[in-house]
Amino acid sequence: MGSETDELQGDHAIVSDHGFCFQEETQLTVFKTSMFFAGDGFTVYDSKGELLLRVDSYGPDIRDTNELVLMNASGKCLLTVHKKIPSLHHRWEGFLGEKTEGQKPIFSVRRSSIIGRSSVTVDLFGNPSEEYQIDGSFVQRSCTFLNSSREVVAEIKRKVDASTNVVLGKDVFWLSLKPGFDGAFAMGLVLVLDQINGYYDGDEDVVN
Repeated sequence: MGSETDELQGDHAIVSDHGFCFQEETQLTVFKTSMFFAGDGFTVYDSKGELLLRVDSYGPDIRDTNELVLMNASGKCLLTVHKKIPSLHHRWEGFLGEKTEGQKPIFSVRRSSIIGRSSVTVDLFGNPSEEYQIDGSFVQRSCTFLNSSREVVAEIKRKVDASTNVVLGKDVFWLSLKPGFDGAFAMGLVLVLDQINGYYDGDEDVVN
């Protein structure tokens, strides 16, 4: 997948290695498993149907809901997202690899406003001038990730079955990446959106 790096390069956070950045626009398939059984989480597949990323076992334990770990197909920890408590803005922070005591985050995610529905803002600490905004409805699986120039870098979209042209349920959706945007970073943001929006509760959709 390429050589590992812990740097922020260009406009995007590079998580673990370059294997999660694609030269062409790419659609990853994301499956969300039930929140009520062992092995809860997400699995992410590439365009060839091969397992790319996964999140296992986040369920009823309070630690699980405040800290989630994104892994590659072989189980290596790529990214940890951790909820800051207390936080009026539903603020989360992202760390390279498995979070350790005293480790500095590489990005933060927060609601743009504490009143009503709002967009979500993502700040990169390695590049203070770089900021992303997520607009749309995560609950409806319709979100757009925008960079500081208001260019689309990624999207969450409902998946359509190619053979029947039927829109699939919300447990499976597309994560569409523009060329060069880190898929692991994007999936880390999906984990945060899932947490701050609750489990399919339209009234709690804070991305609007």
